[in-house]
Amino acid sequence: MTMATRPANSHAPHGRRRGFALIEALIAVLLLSLTALAYAALQVRGLSANTSAMWRSKATILAYELGDRMRANRAAVTAGNYNALTVPGAPPACGGVASCTPAQMAALDYAQWSTEVGNLLPGGSGVVCRDSTPDDGAAAAPACDGAGATFAVKLFWTEHGTPARLVVTVRP
Repeated sequence: MTMATRPANSHAPHGRRRGFALIEALIAVLLLSLTALAYAALQVRGLSANTSAMWRSKATILAYELGDRMRANRAAVTAGNYNALTVPGAPPACGGVASCTPAQMAALDYAQWSTEVGNLLPGGSGVVCRDSTPDDGAAAAPACDGAGATFAVKLFWTEHGTPARLVVTVRP
């Protein structure tokens, strides 16, 4: 057969299949790109959750640390020296060489603890007070009512531009 005698439709099936491999490759690249973007979004979400967990873990450790300090200074707890520590003052000049009274030790505990909270948590602050409804308040207004038998250790910090709070109740 010569070229002239070939039927006109003999090249038609071959012509239609010609761009099919290119379309398959483009779809494969598109799917691979979407999968990579979804994986990257998952990684970012995981990092954000890990950061949030890290701040909450630090806050928990700090809250329990102050509870331990209170248990070590029962005389100050009994005297009411931990009842409303909301603004850290200048730490007393004891604790190193000079011995502290229980009230001075409570003030020193709170001053050191507040400094640590500010250093370890972003925008961190904390209070310790008697509170009958401990799970309330904000950094500007901790909502300590001074009532009840338990102490509330309240920590406040800013996480991704959002205020965060952790409250731990302590019975020394």
